Amino acid sequence: MTNSMETKKPEVEKANKTAVIFGGTGLVGMQLLKILASSHYYKEVISVSRRSAGIKHRKIREIIIPFNAPVKELGSLKGDDVFVALGTTLKKAGSKEKFSAVDKDLVIEIVGWTRKNAFNQLMLVTAVGADKDSMFFYNRVKGELEEEILKFDFWSTHIFRPSLLLGHRNENRFGESIAKVIGRGIDAITGNLLTKYKPVEAEVVAQAMVAAAQRFEPGVFYHSSEKLQDLADEYYRNKELKRNQ
Repeated sequence: MTNSMETKKPEVEKANKTAVIFGGTGLVGMQLLKILASSHYYKEVISVSRRSAGIKHRKIREIIIPFNAPVKELGSLKGDDVFVALGTTLKKAGSKEKFSAVDKDLVIEIVGWTRKNAFNQLMLVTAVGADKDSMFFYNRVKGELEEEILKFDFWSTHIFRPSLLLGHRNENRFGESIAKVIGRGIDAITGNLLTKYKPVEAEVVAQAMVAAAQRFEPGVFYHSSEKLQDLADEYYRNKELKRNQ
């Protein structure tokens, strides 16, 4: 789904870019760090988080800030593309209010700050089923977030709506482990009728985000979970093309 936006075209860099990641210690964020650091499009990758991701690379620079520190403390940090892959769970947050504070309020603060600092492209992870009018709290928060970030009017905004994420986590989420098995089983039994909700690898989401950032198209773009693999394949095609040049 695409929605064009009328806005003044800034100077959008297509190479030697600086990427800034929020959520670099998470499941998608860790993959993003590795992929962006190896990409020829980026000269520097800045990870802003409350702890180190533990990934060493000449392109990666980490900025560690307390969780409750206001984003404005980052000052006038500059970059081209911002990747936001922040998120928690209701259980981990402890309450609906605290969950909303992280998954919506904090993300809105971050996005507003990056727009103020003249970032041109936003890559944001929300979730499948995001809808501000949803009867489900989680989906409603994600939908409200999507609505709010559009007000910042980036030159290009890409919103990624993955289903349940697959990959290695540092913490144990037993419920998600069961859901992964059930999801894979149901998808196989129904002949992929539930593809929209089929679990997706975090690496695929990260590859899709990097591929979308290289399209250099102004507007607002929504990427549903079942389409992320196509974007990930585009990432590999771009990588192979550059290798053969």
